[in-house]
Amino acid sequence: MANSKDSKASEASTTPKVPNSRKNGLYPEISDELSALMRTGWADTEQRDLRPAEQTPHAARRRAALSALFPGERLVIPSGKLKTRSNDSHYPFRPYSAYVHMTGDQARDCALVLEPRAAGDGHDAYLYQLPRDSRESDEFWTGMTAELWMGRRRSLAESELLLGLPCRDVRDAPAELAASPDVPTRVVRGHDPALEAAVTTDEQRDAELDEALSGLRLIKDDWEIGELRKAVDSTVRGFTDVVRELATAVATSERWIEGTFFRRARLEGNHIGYGSICAAGEHATIMHWEQNDGPVRPGELLLLDAGVETHSLYTADVTRTLPVDGTFTPLQRKIYDAVFEAQEAGIAAVKPGAAYRDFHDAAQRHLARKLVEWGLLGGDPERVFELALQRRFTMAGTGHMLGLDVHDCAQARTEEYVGGVLEAGMVLTVEPGLYFQPDDLTVPEEYRGIGVRIEDDILVTADGNENLSAGLPRGSAAVEAWMSGLMGGLMSGR
Repeated sequence: MANSKDSKASEASTTPKVPNSRKNGLYPEISDELSALMRTGWADTEQRDLRPAEQTPHAARRRAALSALFPGERLVIPSGKLKTRSNDSHYPFRPYSAYVHMTGDQARDCALVLEPRAAGDGHDAYLYQLPRDSRESDEFWTGMTAELWMGRRRSLAESELLLGLPCRDVRDAPAELAASPDVPTRVVRGHDPALEAAVTTDEQRDAELDEALSGLRLIKDDWEIGELRKAVDSTVRGFTDVVRELATAVATSERWIEGTFFRRARLEGNHIGYGSICAAGEHATIMHWEQNDGPVRPGELLLLDAGVETHSLYTADVTRTLPVDGTFTPLQRKIYDAVFEAQEAGIAAVKPGAAYRDFHDAAQRHLARKLVEWGLLGGDPERVFELALQRRFTMAGTGHMLGLDVHDCAQARTEEYVGGVLEAGMVLTVEPGLYFQPDDLTVPEEYRGIGVRIEDDILVTADGNENLSAGLPRGSAAVEAWMSGLMGGLMSGR
């Protein structure tokens, strides 16, 4: 057995000398000659003719609105960091939505800072960003997050041209922020521990900043509405792809549906806006079924809840419940039509000046009446609604705000959101549903395992509303006709 001195010598000899290298990497050292070779012979790739991004002037207006809410205070809004998926691999990076909204930027390891002016008249805004790796050291080609591993980053000068903001090296941010501890500061927590540690704040005041950032997204500007239209249009094409490939899904599983929609999302956008729900048969009764590994059978229903996220990170959120073989059974149609009627009532209630809750209440009242009419709940339908007894079969609320997040503005003040009124420029989903669990003994056996949801993305306009996802049929007869035209003879055995 080696003595302790020998053990330490052995450990030292096996310690990797490559920065940020794997423990068991095949190249534990960098020779001086290799280091010198890697630092030479690189072209100048600086982009000096960049124009401001399309979103840049909109982001400037949003920052001005934020500045007005917090006079005399420094605000720190991080973009977030890479998150480990397993060992040394990471999830695809997706920045904090409020950072995107306020900057138009999507880079990791960044922060927007609004610094109060000494005169007390507003703020000076700047970005902390991760600069390009220097070619004067080995940092640009060694380590899993180096540029030659993960791709070229923008230089600080390029970011200034593109985003219209002065940029600083984020590696200096903790020290620079800590150097002025007397400036009242708020930071959005949960995205960058180093920045949080560098400033003195308190949880309540930080939560108020997060709340304000959500509230500023309640009303979309014209540019944002245009991005949501793109997201919805791509989503419509994704649903069309799925129907065309239903025969293959029957021969395989829900995973074919998931992959089919994902292909469209990646082809036309950045990604899916959330985990796609590809729920066939009794899986349609599970609100957030994302395993997507079950069989797809003719005679049953497919509940597809999916949305494309654009390159600017705005997402659609649409649901259709489709008969796998193209035709509803009589019971499926009865349930589907009830949900459709509830959605119609909900959409009709979406208009400026209406209470936010009105569309939810209208849809839920209709479903409560239907459940009483079918004998699944007893008593007066209005009392059923008041006691929310229909929730046994409807489960969730009837919609939510939509934008950069699928459940957008989630931290906004309750009195501005659920307790507020609708205004032109708001975008929300209307998505009633009925879900009869396969083990629910309170309903007749033929109902068990049937789940139906219909969801559309609704823009509040000056005189009412616009269904952005109207390109997808909703009524049961229209759904059947649409599917028939796409499926052709693929399901001729029905």
